[in-house]
Amino acid sequence: MFSHVMIGTNDLDRAKAFYDKLLGTLGVPAGAVDRHRIFYRTKTGTFSVSKPIDGKAATFANGGTIGFTAASAAEADAWHAAGLANGGTTCEDPPGIREGGGVKLYIAYLRDPDGNKICALHRLPKEA
Repeated sequence: MFSHVMIGTNDLDRAKAFYDKLLGTLGVPAGAVDRHRIFYRTKTGTFSVSKPIDGKAATFANGGTIGFTAASAAEADAWHAAGLANGGTTCEDPPGIREGGGVKLYIAYLRDPDGNKICALHRLPKEA
């Protein structure tokens, strides 16, 4: 459904340092800088961070969340730790299992240095 997701930043260098470390825990290669944007490309889609083209300050979406797929709960925990170590702040409940609607997920939430809400999500197998 999605070709890419792009969020704003006010500091491209800080955003690149943060997301290179953060997404590296999920096996995503370091981002490629193109003028005022950073692109992280995988087989499943593209995540990008950009300085706003209109020259105004970047702001985060109130109520918006960008989710990254984690291969395991341990990978989500490593993602969360890398985020905290590189300028992110924790938000929501601590990393852990969330259940609802017959689905069991392991989720870790952060805010990036620009305030964007992001999460790592691992879908737990259904119990037999």
